[in-house]
Amino acid sequence: MFQAIMADFARIVILTGAGISAESGIDTFRAAGGLWEQHRVEDVATPEGFARDPDLVLGFYDMRRAALARAQPNPAHEALARLEREFSKVPGRDLLLVTQNVDDLHERGGSARVLHMHGELKSALCTACETRSPWREAMLHRPPCPACAEPGLRPDVVWFGEMPYQMGRIYQALEACDLFVSIGTSGAVYPAAGFVQEARAAGARTLELNLEPSEGSRLFHETRLGPASVLVPEWVDEVLQTRI
Repeated sequence: MFQAIMADFARIVILTGAGISAESGIDTFRAAGGLWEQHRVEDVATPEGFARDPDLVLGFYDMRRAALARAQPNPAHEALARLEREFSKVPGRDLLLVTQNVDDLHERGGSARVLHMHGELKSALCTACETRSPWREAMLHRPPCPACAEPGLRPDVVWFGEMPYQMGRIYQALEACDLFVSIGTSGAVYPAAGFVQEARAAGARTLELNLEPSEGSRLFHETRLGPASVLVPEWVDEVLQTRI
């Protein structure tokens, strides 16, 4: 039934999580051997941790930024970019890609319309003037802010206890979408874990593509299990075969 009504979808919201980038070599927090086993989340991903030991936090994100430079987009990132390109060719269609990831693999894979609800590793936020600046270098040595010259830069990443970015725009898209797709997410972190309920309440169909069932799998109309690099290109082919 799900595939049979694929042709009806004109407005799609896609949420991606750590699972889509794991196959590109980006460490996840929750997987065995992931970042939460190496560092306590309270120490490296909270405002309190930053206030307590800024050197630890800045060094941690410097390492993540360096690791990102070595990673490459995988077929899942590239397939979503292909879907975006094809959708943009036809009036009346709309696709919003929302990611919980702070990497830039969607952009490097070809996607142009990406909303980073948890911020970006390649962006710096000045704690003195609140300016955001593109950033690729280390922060541990306290470089000056490009805007105000104060040595107050921090990663432009949403930590636990902080409000994710552009939530109004996300909820507006969820209320208007025909299809909500969740890819590579644990379903454990809110508010993103509640997006499927928002979409269903608005009448959208819902699809989960994940390596294993998420904590919210029961809320989806359909769940497909397997590697994102396999599932996502297959699903994109289905959409384009029925819509393009």
